[in-house]
Amino acid sequence: MPAFDHSALQLSRAIQQREISCVEVVRAHLDRIELLDVSYHALSSRRPRDVVLADAAERDDELDHGMWRGWMHGLPHAVKDLSHVEGLPTTLGFRPVAESPVANVDDPFVAHLRAAGVVFIGKTNTPEFGLGSHTYNAIGPTTGNVVDPSLTAGGSSGGAAVSVATGMTPVADGSDFMGSLRNPPGWNGVLGLRPSVGVVPGVQDATGAHGSGVDGPIARSVGDLHALLATMAGQKGISVLGLPPPDASPRIGWLGDLGGYLPFEGGILDTCASTLKAWCGRVDSADLPTRGAFTGASQLWPAWLAIRHHEVGGSLAAEFDGSTIDGMKPEAQWEVAGFRSLTSRQLAHAKLVRDGVRQSLVTLLGRFDFLAMPTAQCWPFPASLHWPASVNGVAMDTYHRWMEVTTLATFAGLPALSMPAGTNEEGLHMGVQLIGRPNGDEDLLGWAAHAERAGVFVVSAPSAAVPARPD
Repeated sequence: MPAFDHSALQLSRAIQQREISCVEVVRAHLDRIELLDVSYHALSSRRPRDVVLADAAERDDELDHGMWRGWMHGLPHAVKDLSHVEGLPTTLGFRPVAESPVANVDDPFVAHLRAAGVVFIGKTNTPEFGLGSHTYNAIGPTTGNVVDPSLTAGGSSGGAAVSVATGMTPVADGSDFMGSLRNPPGWNGVLGLRPSVGVVPGVQDATGAHGSGVDGPIARSVGDLHALLATMAGQKGISVLGLPPPDASPRIGWLGDLGGYLPFEGGILDTCASTLKAWCGRVDSADLPTRGAFTGASQLWPAWLAIRHHEVGGSLAAEFDGSTIDGMKPEAQWEVAGFRSLTSRQLAHAKLVRDGVRQSLVTLLGRFDFLAMPTAQCWPFPASLHWPASVNGVAMDTYHRWMEVTTLATFAGLPALSMPAGTNEEGLHMGVQLIGRPNGDEDLLGWAAHAERAGVFVVSAPSAAVPARPD
């Protein structure tokens, strides 16, 4: 079995036991990148091969002298290009690599990865400022789906998800504001976790700290997902993941399309519901109860836009001058315009609705172990499109309306795990998101491990990814 088909933890054990060298592991992944990334475009920038291999040789030398940094010692890693890695340019999906500032300090979670002994190989691709669930930008080629690179990989952590799905990296970090750790893993057949706010320190997105944005892990196994989360969070060791007993059956609250509020393309709801039913035998429909200022699903989108304009548009307006904003893509300018037209009354009401949504979901989670919804409202669409104009005949009035299904967990500040749910007739992947209780990250990981152990989902080996003809 090639090195890139092994899990990150398997590679870690082999390195620690000196069954394989760090240089061999890193070289195998660099070779994989050179073979595949001409078709998938998962990486936005790469360090020179000889420099990367020299770093890997240093990790081997440390082992020769009895130094073991932890489970990521000697593993290759690429950081999403919204976060800072000391010595590497940060493009934000906006400026060309040659024109991007070189970071002089690591972001906090990146510093944890460095301390754990990773070998940085470069950056993973992201849309401009991480805006939109489709990884395209003006500075390089669009990231393609693992099944068919002519289709979207999702976003904004599209490069990260594809790098893991294809075996270009063992694991990857991503970030999530509106589903970016759920939609790309879901569309590429891997796992992703949007952790609770504060679990991973120093939350960063394109322009700084966002109250609703988090960094988190993407992986091909629950064990790898758990281990990477621990390292990103700054834990020096990996805690033992509490697992439900083999005969346990989760109590699943199926939110589905929120009583007909959300449009979905054909087959998505059935694919997710069937997988959940195969896991536990039954899935109970869950309707959102009204709480506080939240009186129904129709309030979700206006409140979401107000919060998003405030956080995203406000940060862009504060970070960049007018001439720079004028050079941004229309979606970014729209977020800034939305922020500038936002009234204090609108924002205050949106926050009250958000509080009510959280209370509503927490009420349901008193009855269920977790709530479930698909990770997207449509199947992967052609990469040449900026976004789908309609979903099941319903017009999409913004560049991200087709991802409204991911807003609940973000809105409520709850952890959400993306788990493979199955494929359609064309073999395209769909994921199901499991929304957990407040600070219930470990419980979600435990249930996902239970599903993995029961064979509820299977992540395809990276060797199944066939190189496509270069663009």
